[in-house]
Amino acid sequence: MPEKILINSFQKIIYLIAFSGFLLFHLPSAAQQGSYERFFTAILRDDVRTLERLAEAGFDLNAPSPDLEPPLFLAVKSESLRAARFLIERPEVNVDARGSADENALMIAALKGQLDLVEALIARRAQVNKPGWTPLHYAATHKGPNAPAITRLLLEHHAFIDAESPNKTTPLMMAAHYGHPMVVRILLEEGADPMARNEQGLTAIDFAHRAGRTDMAELIASFVRQRQPRGTW
Repeated sequence: MPEKILINSFQKIIYLIAFSGFLLFHLPSAAQQGSYERFFTAILRDDVRTLERLAEAGFDLNAPSPDLEPPLFLAVKSESLRAARFLIERPEVNVDARGSADENALMIAALKGQLDLVEALIARRAQVNKPGWTPLHYAATHKGPNAPAITRLLLEHHAFIDAESPNKTTPLMMAAHYGHPMVVRILLEEGADPMARNEQGLTAIDFAHRAGRTDMAELIASFVRQRQPRGTW
């Protein structure tokens, strides 16, 4: 009996040693935890100097936030533009990492009309096309003055002009409802299908009418009429 107790005690000691080793290996040190907090605080504060110091110290610039958002995505979303540029320029940063809603940094930059970030991300070979919602959908949603240039840039880099969202909504539909009038014109001139329908059976004209944008609806309808063959007598 005493021998059995001794064996059990020995096994417990071995287990505790092994478990302690596991914790030491897998849990971040206090210094690492401090670096982690400083990293995301620096992103939100657009503090490039701190980001540079952490990078020099070997901090992982792809470490996800507590909400599992990629750092670059978070910088663009927070409009920390200097921090975003710093991260884009670092070759080890994954520019295609997606957030919890399956959005990448290029999509958010397009949505916010950040033309310089879109250019920098494309220069880093960021993913222009992806299944589901795409950067072109997001560019088409933006109303600001940079929306046409971003739209053209994405199309020049082979963005699928009639890309379908999960419910088959196209960039033209988004532009008709939310976007810049010039973006609607660009998409039409570059070959977007004005008669495509989403899962609810709605066309881009329907999207425009639902938003009360009769000018957009008429622009699309006029384009459709121009494409129709004219009879001869």
